Amino acid sequence: MKTRQFVDCVTVQVQAGKGGDGSASFRREAHVERGGPDGGDGGRGGHVILRGNRNEDSLIRLFYNPRLVAEAGVPGRGQQMHGRNGADLVMDVPCGTSVFDAATDAFVCDITSDGQEVIIARGGKGGIGNVHFKSSTHQAPTECTPGEAGAEFRLRLELKVIADLGLVGFPNAGKSSLLAALSEARPKIGAYPFTTLNPMIGSVRFEDFSQVLVADIPGIVEGAHEGVGLGIEFLRHLARAKALIFVVDTAGSDGRTPWDDYRALRREIRLYDAALLKRPILLVANKMDLPAARDNLARLERAARRQAIPVSVTTGEGLDLLRTRIRTLIKPLPPGHASERTVKAIAKAAADHEIVSAEKFAKASFLDTTPPSVRKRARR
Repeated sequence: MKTRQFVDCVTVQVQAGKGGDGSASFRREAHVERGGPDGGDGGRGGHVILRGNRNEDSLIRLFYNPRLVAEAGVPGRGQQMHGRNGADLVMDVPCGTSVFDAATDAFVCDITSDGQEVIIARGGKGGIGNVHFKSSTHQAPTECTPGEAGAEFRLRLELKVIADLGLVGFPNAGKSSLLAALSEARPKIGAYPFTTLNPMIGSVRFEDFSQVLVADIPGIVEGAHEGVGLGIEFLRHLARAKALIFVVDTAGSDGRTPWDDYRALRREIRLYDAALLKRPILLVANKMDLPAARDNLARLERAARRQAIPVSVTTGEGLDLLRTRIRTLIKPLPPGHASERTVKAIAKAAADHEIVSAEKFAKASFLDTTPPSVRKRARR
């Protein structure tokens, strides 16, 4: 049986651990008369935690394991022994995962960075033992409380890949070939439609070691908003992109005209989410090595009302110009370079003659070299 390779939407049942029961116990020890109550408290139930992991690229783990159940707390015992807390269940998910309540469709959280941890279901509190009920008028209490039940509900997780740019185009327009030429990504490439069946991420690197992430989504066809082709299911992966790159087959090798392709792409995206078209757009006129492409280029630019970037992956034409336009548009920062916001804050502090203490300087986020995996969890 063929297994699934990519899952970007899954529904899971989440159940945090039940708190341990409190103990009703009395001290019974030789030569100790009337020892009194000594029942201990129960332990807290385990939390269910989602953690962002940059090495994960799919929700396939949760697809095959849709029940997330944390360990229950251990009941208290005599001699005022506190029960052990239940172990937390930590599940790694890809960065860019959005979490919603499956019943109400309410937004729960968004996991966007590596090492980010979110407690999505809290374990129940442990019960209290009878030692807490003793008083001068109630010296032999038998009361104790049970542990509270942990939170339990159904969640829907949606993956929206994190990328700076999104490639949009018809099937067989050359998006995968373009991604392979710009980055080290190696998507499946073939001379037939729908070779890309799931989003692919490539990293365009520059001389100063800065980089731009580019996402290639499966091809869109006319009528995709009605479910034609692969539909518009994968357009959710453009939600986090800062800009879009429209890739058009300028030669019309599949019997379509490039200007009609461009209009159809804009129409399908507008029907899905009109806000996406308000972002910066680069128009790439691909397959310029084919004979008909030169004749169609001028008409494509008139129909699109924007200048196209002529590109041929086969000959390498226009790739350097495209990299330059991408770098100018996104303005990526090299590793270790302070952002414009940080520079302005430092300049303002210098202008106000503010003295930055050693403790404040040590806590600066741009100096934090501790790996996310070993940072202390902030559990409130």
